[in-house]
Amino acid sequence: MGVFSRISDIINSNINAILDRAQDPEKIIRLIIQEMEDTLVEVRSAAVRTIAEQKELDRKIATVARDVEEWQTKAEFALVKGREDLAKGALQVKSKLQHELDGLKTRHEQIEAGLVKQGEDVAALQQKLADAKAREATMIARHKTATNRLKLRSSTYDGRVGDAFARFEQIERALDELEGKVDIYDMAKPKGVAEELAELQADHQVERELAALKAKLAGTGETR
Repeated sequence: MGVFSRISDIINSNINAILDRAQDPEKIIRLIIQEMEDTLVEVRSAAVRTIAEQKELDRKIATVARDVEEWQTKAEFALVKGREDLAKGALQVKSKLQHELDGLKTRHEQIEAGLVKQGEDVAALQQKLADAKAREATMIARHKTATNRLKLRSSTYDGRVGDAFARFEQIERALDELEGKVDIYDMAKPKGVAEELAELQADHQVERELAALKAKLAGTGETR
């Protein structure tokens, strides 16, 4: 892939989308930054070569332009001296040089346009590189935090938690058995004097109420 194809891909790329698809964001963002830095070096080197070519072309254009003027002067001189044939020959040489000069100027315009584009590419790539570097620390921190949280969750929800809950259940069952033993003991223990007297008084009251009820029914003739 050529340098200009790569820089186009980088400038048009969405760093967030790349990172979202990455399994190792730290590695991916470092590779992106390395690719950008390498491409930036290549683009700058290409720009240096283009500038050198432009300067060489400037010198050549100046030289050919002087030649065109010289042959124009020679054609005029020959015509003044009555040598129309020489004047015609000089104009023919001038025409060839002018054609060459026109081609050189066209090439010069193309180089200038290329330099403008290279400058725009460098600026855009530098912006992308700055953005990637600014995101690097944040993305690495987020990745490490998420990884640590995942490890913590994994260790929290492993078999040890199940064992802990099982031990709690054993303790609860033991407490249930202990409470049951206390209840049985309360049910089986002999009654005290106070309890027996209370029951005797309750029975006596019931007997009195029953006798009163019978007497009442006998007075009304409803007894059988």
